[in-house]
Amino acid sequence: MHILKGSPNVIPRAHGQKNTRRDGTGLYPMRGPFKNLALLPFSLPLLGGGGSGSGEKVSVSKMAAAWPSGPSAPEAVTARLVGVLWFVSVTTGPWGAVATSAGGEESLKCEDLKVGQYICKDPKINDATQEPVNCTNYTAHVSCFPAPNITCKDSSGNETHFTGNEVGFFKPISCRNVNGYSYKVAVALSLFLGWLGADRFYLGYPALGLLKFCTVGFCGIGSLIDFILISMQIVGPSDGSSYIIDYYGTRLTRLSITNETFRKTQLYP
Repeated sequence: MHILKGSPNVIPRAHGQKNTRRDGTGLYPMRGPFKNLALLPFSLPLLGGGGSGSGEKVSVSKMAAAWPSGPSAPEAVTARLVGVLWFVSVTTGPWGAVATSAGGEESLKCEDLKVGQYICKDPKINDATQEPVNCTNYTAHVSCFPAPNITCKDSSGNETHFTGNEVGFFKPISCRNVNGYSYKVAVALSLFLGWLGADRFYLGYPALGLLKFCTVGFCGIGSLIDFILISMQIVGPSDGSSYIIDYYGTRLTRLSITNETFRKTQLYP
């Protein structure tokens, strides 16, 4: 048995036991780095009691008694901290987003549906131009139908529960500006009458057509070059319009680098 001297409020500690002290509230175990020390019976002035020492005083032993000394104090603080962190992660994470959306978020617009949640009809093609009938400024629109059991806002802004037969929105598609120049006719003229300049006359280049006519197609070399250029759709009508080509036929799309596009570096694995 070890005897701690200098403190009448401390009970002797037996081997394997913890120091305890006695005050008006009973026995309290001493823990922490000072568990092998005794509390001295002196008093400290309370905060706000004045600097002269005449203020109200409180016993250190009573202050120690008021501090939570049970083994559950640190564990309780840790548990509360973990609970707060869990609550924050749930409310700000994906589950929180799901709960928020389920709690009354605005309905999604039909235009923002993902691929597979709607189907669009094929455009109606004009037989004369081989372009969609409502093509204006290189843009046409097709009707799109949301899948059954999907609720979204249609083109009028009304929230609708779709069954698969209602038009939800009109999707814009690209189209071409044509002005009556047929691709088939241009290729045929270049192949059979190119040496007379008929292809250049047809496409709106009378000066080049006359020059080819006078030189018999630049001795055949110019006719061959024009045939390749027209076949590859590099040379088109002089007014800047596009050839009339079957809508579902073979077409070439020109890709150009402008301020809105840039050349991306090719990465190899």
